[in-house]
Amino acid sequence: MNIKTSLLSSYFIKLKSFRGLLILIVAGILFILSQFYRSSVAVIAPNLIQDLGLDAWELSTVSASFFYAFALMQIPVGIFLDSIGPRITMTLLTFIAAAGALLFSMGESYYSLSIGRVLLGIGMACNFMGTLKLITIWFKPQLFATLSAVIVSAGTAGNIAAATPLVIMVQALGWRNSFMTMAGLTCFMAAIFFLLVSDRPDTRIIPGQQSSSPPKVKDTLKRARSLFSRRDFWIISFSTFCRYGIYASVQALWAGPYLMKVKGLSGITTGNILLLMSLGMIIGSPLSGYLSDNIFKSRKKIIISGICGMALILWSLVFLPGGAGKVTLSILFFCFGLFSSSGQVMYAHIKEQVPLENAGMAMTAINFFTMAGVAVFLQGLGSLMNSLYPGLSLGGQAFRGAFIFCSICLTVIGVIYTFTSETLTSEKRR
Repeated sequence: MNIKTSLLSSYFIKLKSFRGLLILIVAGILFILSQFYRSSVAVIAPNLIQDLGLDAWELSTVSASFFYAFALMQIPVGIFLDSIGPRITMTLLTFIAAAGALLFSMGESYYSLSIGRVLLGIGMACNFMGTLKLITIWFKPQLFATLSAVIVSAGTAGNIAAATPLVIMVQALGWRNSFMTMAGLTCFMAAIFFLLVSDRPDTRIIPGQQSSSPPKVKDTLKRARSLFSRRDFWIISFSTFCRYGIYASVQALWAGPYLMKVKGLSGITTGNILLLMSLGMIIGSPLSGYLSDNIFKSRKKIIISGICGMALILWSLVFLPGGAGKVTLSILFFCFGLFSSSGQVMYAHIKEQVPLENAGMAMTAINFFTMAGVAVFLQGLGSLMNSLYPGLSLGGQAFRGAFIFCSICLTVIGVIYTFTSETLTSEKRR
């Protein structure tokens, strides 16, 4: 009888592992879609300007509306993930994203385009946090940082798809038909997700295991008070606000003008260097997760090392000789992406400080500050450069001033992060 029970348990453990892997893949595809929609406006901007006559302010409004909606959705998303679960939450929101993509494809003004982008931001707001919640439920705690890092790396495929592949699609179909196609794909993936994903492993038929029901909304809100009273929560939040805000603002906007206008590189060379920056993020994400989980067995050491590495790269750009060539710049920007990738370990760090049933709220609260940092640093650095060097806001001195400011911010949060508590070594393992 014991042998039969052991074989039955072994079978269902294997089945659970396969189901968990399948869920991880499907949820990862939704996150890739999220990354795609974040970056998609950049390559179709000339089409929008030509077809709808948008000016710079209107175009920036269309682009930024996604991020503001995305950030504001993080707190309710956390509540929904912990109360009604990731399956229903992610499915419904992904259908909203499909509607947003369809509305965007039919937009005739920056108002309608912005509304479409708002719906996309709302709809995509849950895909990363929901995936992390599913990893928390389906996999062992010691695998969290590694698997979340794999998801971050996979998500970069969405950024890549929003570049040259989207350009090819737009040339073949037009930007409207391209987004209609993406709306259909998004709707299809929402249906597949709903059919294949389960909120938790159904292991009740294995002796000694029972499933637990998710907490009620009011219980989640009550536990939120405990989360927001933690010193570490605010340190991690401020750190990810600055860390990702600086990285994303450099990658999405300021690196291009710096390399082309200040360093005199061609558009192709600039694109290749930015690709190396993304490659650094792709390589660094699983590497930092693996180092945190298995080698150093520490969250703080990996995170602080990455923050300090980012600061060092920016200080190097400040004092970089004028004759520095593209090889030096390529190495620096690759390392900038590599060091920045350690920030994804912050999600594991905060997740381990709260009960399992509140992991969704903890991670989405952190993600709110992550996305808000992008908007603030994108606009803030531009205002800083323009106020310090009016008329020369895209000159070398302006960029050096911006890099100094970002370096100081990173140095400060690197010091502050030392006051957080280590969690990995004290975490109870399942």
